[in-house]
Amino acid sequence: MRPIRQLIDIHPPLERAFLIGAPRKGSGEAVQVDEHLDELARLADTAGAAVVGRTVQRIEAPTPNYYIGQGKVEELRTAMKERAATLLLVDEPLSPVQGVNLEKALNVRVMDRTEVILDIFVTRARSHEAKMQVELAQLEYLLPRLTRMWTHLSRIRGGIGLRGPGETQLETDRRVIRRKIGTLRRRLEGVADHRANQRMGRRALPSAALIGYTNAGKSSLLKSLTGADVLVEDRLFATLDTVTRELDVGEGYRFRLSDTVGFIRKLPHHLVASFRATLEEARDADLLLHVIDASHPAWEEQVGVVEAVLGEMELGGSALAPARQRVVYVFNKADLLPDPQAFLAGVRERYPHAVLTSAVANGGSGIGVAQLLMVLRNSARALRPLARVRVPLGQGKVLAAVHREGEVMSELEEDGVVVVTARVEAALLGRLRRQGIEVEIVP
Repeated sequence: MRPIRQLIDIHPPLERAFLIGAPRKGSGEAVQVDEHLDELARLADTAGAAVVGRTVQRIEAPTPNYYIGQGKVEELRTAMKERAATLLLVDEPLSPVQGVNLEKALNVRVMDRTEVILDIFVTRARSHEAKMQVELAQLEYLLPRLTRMWTHLSRIRGGIGLRGPGETQLETDRRVIRRKIGTLRRRLEGVADHRANQRMGRRALPSAALIGYTNAGKSSLLKSLTGADVLVEDRLFATLDTVTRELDVGEGYRFRLSDTVGFIRKLPHHLVASFRATLEEARDADLLLHVIDASHPAWEEQVGVVEAVLGEMELGGSALAPARQRVVYVFNKADLLPDPQAFLAGVRERYPHAVLTSAVANGGSGIGVAQLLMVLRNSARALRPLARVRVPLGQGKVLAAVHREGEVMSELEEDGVVVVTARVEAALLGRLRRQGIEVEIVP
C-alpha cells in the first residue's frame, strides 16, 4: 500500500510581527519604551506570533492619519518588507481611521495592544463566564471600528418597522452589536448575582484574594499553598477564570483563597469593566494578597498599575480604595533574586509587612510559604477570633445571628443561658456587646 502524501498544510502560518512604540516626548513612557516593547513582544509570543523587528518614534502628539509621522510610515514599509513581516503591532491605542490608513499604507494587518490582548483572551477563556466577558470586551472594541473591520455580522432582520428608511448594512450591524452588548451585560449581572448568592451560602470562613500583575506567579502560589490543580505557565494571562480553594492555615483556622485575572499596563477601560463580575471575589475578600514579581526590574511600576486598576474598580487597600481591606504585599519569585534577604530588607522600608516567597523553590514546596501561612493565620485570628458567647434563652434572634455569621464550634445550655463557642467577626462581637450580651475571647 502506497503511503498517503499530505497535500495540504493544516497548520496555520506563523505570523511575523513587527513592533512599534510611539510614546509622547517628555512622558515617563518615553524612558520605559524598550521595556514596554519587551512586554508587547511577550504578548505577541503568547498570541502565537514571531517578532522579527521593532522600532520607536518619540512623538510630540499623535498625528490624526497614522498616529506616527509620514516619514516613519515610509521607513516602516521598507523595514517590514526586508523582514517579510506580515503584521504590525502598535503599542499605543489606535483610532479606527489610524488603523485603516496604516493598513492601506503598509499593505499588512495592523493591530494595537488592545487587539493583541483581546486575541489572547479569546484563546485563554475556558469557562462560560470568561467567554461572555471576552465577547463583551470584543464587541465594545469592535463597535467604533466597524468601518475598518466590517463584515456582515448577521442577516438583516426583516419585517415591517424593523428597518429605518435608507438604513445601511453597516448601521444594521451596529444595532446588532449594541443589542448583543446589552444582552451580555444583563447576563454578566446575573453571574454577579449568582456569585453573591454562592458566597452567602458558603461556610463562614475568612477570605483572601490573590491579585497582581499578569505573570507575577499568582496561580503558582495558589498551587503551592493549596495543591490546587490549576494551569501554571510562564506566559502572560495564562488563566482568566477565578479559582477558589479552601486552605488550612494551622491552629484550626481556615481561609478561602481565590485566584483572579492578572492586570497589565495600558489595560483598556472596557476590558476592566468586562471582568468586573470575576473581580467581585476580590471586592468581598477580607484580605488582598498583592503578588509582585520581585525579579522584574519594573516591579514598582507594575504595583502602580495594579493599584490604579483596583482604584478604578473601587477595590484594594491603597489610598485609592476602601480601607476595610488589608493588603499584604507578597514579593514572589525570590529564587530569581541574587540576594533575597537584602531585597526584602529594602522593600520593608516601604512595605513593613511584606512577605518574600518563591512557589517553585525547594523542589516545588516553595520558600516563604510558611511565613505567608502565618500571616494568613494571624489575619484569621484577628478577623474571626474564637469567642465564648452567653446568650439568654429568650434572645433567639441573637443566637440565630451567631449561627448565621459565625463558625460555631460548640453549643450547650446551662442555667437558662446558651453558651456558644464560635469564631465570629470582630464587628459582630462589637454588636453583641452593645446589646448587653456577655462575650469572652478564648485565648
